[in-house]
Amino acid sequence: MTSEIIARVDDGVGHLTLDRPRALNALGYTMLGEIADVLDAWRLDPTVRLVLLDGAGDRGFCAGGDVRELRASVVAGRQSDARRYFRREYAVDAALAELPVPVVTIMDGITMGGGVGLGAHAPVRVVTERSRVAMPETRIGFTPDVGGSWLLARAPGRLGEMLALGAVTMDAADAIVAGLADHYVPSERLPVLVADLAALAAAGVDPLDVEDVREVVRRHALPAPVSGLVARRSVIDAVYSAPTVPEVVARLRAAAADGDEHAGAEADELERLSPTAVTVALAAVRSARTLPDLRSALEQEYRLVSWFVDTQPDLVEGIRAQVVDKDRDPSWRPATLAEVDPGVGATALAYEPAEALWDDALSPRLARRAVEAVARRFSEDEPTPDDLTELIDDLVVELVERHDDGGMIVHLADSCGGHFLDGYWPAVRFDAVGDVVEVTVES
Repeated sequence: MTSEIIARVDDGVGHLTLDRPRALNALGYTMLGEIADVLDAWRLDPTVRLVLLDGAGDRGFCAGGDVRELRASVVAGRQSDARRYFRREYAVDAALAELPVPVVTIMDGITMGGGVGLGAHAPVRVVTERSRVAMPETRIGFTPDVGGSWLLARAPGRLGEMLALGAVTMDAADAIVAGLADHYVPSERLPVLVADLAALAAAGVDPLDVEDVREVVRRHALPAPVSGLVARRSVIDAVYSAPTVPEVVARLRAAAADGDEHAGAEADELERLSPTAVTVALAAVRSARTLPDLRSALEQEYRLVSWFVDTQPDLVEGIRAQVVDKDRDPSWRPATLAEVDPGVGATALAYEPAEALWDDALSPRLARRAVEAVARRFSEDEPTPDDLTELIDDLVVELVERHDDGGMIVHLADSCGGHFLDGYWPAVRFDAVGDVVEVTVES
């Protein structure tokens, strides 16, 4: 299997590059697993003093999740696979946001959906003249996720509602104003910026202070161009403070009649997008304003995306129209804002997925170590690499019990029933730093 990332550690810098340029570095399930492995290793590696995240090619940092893969799972009735994808993706987003060393993300080119989840929760976020940043989920009958609702909820005024509902694409200046990026660095300066960050990491100061990292970036940054969002803030705040999406549309029509040159087109766009999606997106951003942290927002978003995956036809139809057939002519159900149940946002927010978000969000690296520990403990002979590969494919994590001291117990189940564990449930206990303490098996 060809890796879809490039990860290397050199002179104190953990440099992680998304390496799927022909797909604009879109995130598949396997790719997310590779990223999770690297982050899990770097979190405990004392030689990694700074993490730098970027994308291969000059067209995009990351175009988002692999929505074709998502649609295929739902169409085939494998909603559990779709939910599993989101659990892995959100675990990666949280891991990046919580790394104990400074993280710099270079969101050069297209950065949408899942790309925002990777790039915009870091403490130091760089955009360029090529950056195009968006949470475009309502275009495919979905809702902002990957912590996007958390970011948009903290945008100034009502920019968050406007950007979420309309799936608005931002340039670098807009992204900085909205709080999804920090520094504008022309793309031609990126190689020198990367070199200077490496020099800082190699200087030996321990721990590396994030303010020192920001100072290096500032030396290469220029004032961002004027954001088009700034000039319209008063109209945006007045319009998108409306209590419902139909009222937002009505206020946009009134603003258009008063001469706002953008308002009419915005109203038209909101009426073309999935009525269910824009209604839920409005509820999601406003609810996220009340939440205490990113993990709480991810938990809320997991309920929302599970509701869409499990119950809503607009998601499959939106991906078909935008990505598969590309006819840009989706048939939404219901078809108009007037037909949407006013309580649908609350219903989606209260949805209970079949699996919890964090309970089984075990990193792939630790999951493999759990399988290997079981195999070595109970095999008659030392397992070969092929044996381990087969077991890793067939033993699945059923439950993770996490304890206050940071340790955990991982329970595994045999998904095919054809191995030496048939009829048994192995449990692997890890200590706080991830070392295997013991392995037990119960019938």
